[in-house]
Amino acid sequence: MKKKFFGAVAMAATLALGLTACGSGSDAAATVENGDKKDLKVVVFNGWDEGVAASELWKAILTEEGYNVKLEYADAAPVYSGLSSGDYDVVLDTWLPITHKSYIEEYGDKMVDLGAWNSDAKLTIAVNADAPIDSLEDLAANADKFGNKIIGIEPGAGLTEVTTDDVIPGYGLDKMEYITSSTPAMLSELKTATSKGENIVVTLWRPHWAYDAFPVKDLKDPKGLLGEAEGIHSFSRLDFDKDFPTLDGWLKNFKMDSDTLHSLENVMFNGEKTDDYTEVVKNWIAENQDYVDSLTA
Repeated sequence: MKKKFFGAVAMAATLALGLTACGSGSDAAATVENGDKKDLKVVVFNGWDEGVAASELWKAILTEEGYNVKLEYADAAPVYSGLSSGDYDVVLDTWLPITHKSYIEEYGDKMVDLGAWNSDAKLTIAVNADAPIDSLEDLAANADKFGNKIIGIEPGAGLTEVTTDDVIPGYGLDKMEYITSSTPAMLSELKTATSKGENIVVTLWRPHWAYDAFPVKDLKDPKGLLGEAEGIHSFSRLDFDKDFPTLDGWLKNFKMDSDTLHSLENVMFNGEKTDDYTEVVKNWIAENQDYVDSLTA
């Protein structure tokens, strides 16, 4: 009986050790060297280039660090709903204090603001860099030098609404033809005009790769009709800092000025269309290695 008892105890102990070993191996596989969890789910706004660029950059960086990064695309409402419920880990493209204010008011107590990584997000009216004017106040008097046209983007865009309701009447631009169609059409017009050395007025916004691709400048908006600049924030789910303490610190310290962002966006979006940015981002990182290294210093 004693032999059977001690044999059973030994077998139980062996089994327990085996299960413990299996558990340790599983835990080890689920973390990276710095102690963070290995699997990370980043949610990205559909069609928001700066968010796509920042997310793809961090995906490349973190993959190199040993993380398993998954990017999921969604519209604003599902993004914040999913982040607040813990379905996503982080989003890098929240504009505050205006654009995403209503979502933060609704879900903010179930998310964590990791801070702004860019503070220059704003709506703009831009012209070619060598245009004869520098302010919206001077546009009406010089409308003929720009063909009496303002080239816009999609009719339903917020930028279009602000331009129609505020900028045009506010600066007396009613006699200029405001042409709206699409963002690609506007960019095509901008590319053609700047390549020919012609004057052009377009509705634009920062950050955008056009600032890196074409010689353009923003017209000053002394009346503030286009609104103030916003910050682009990273937001995480609750307890993100417990599961990703190292990454939490990296993202809280993350900064990217507009020139650097425009450069990344330009190589990603101003060329052959693709859904796989791996090589493009990898090449950009190689040309901006010091900056990229600083993000995880």
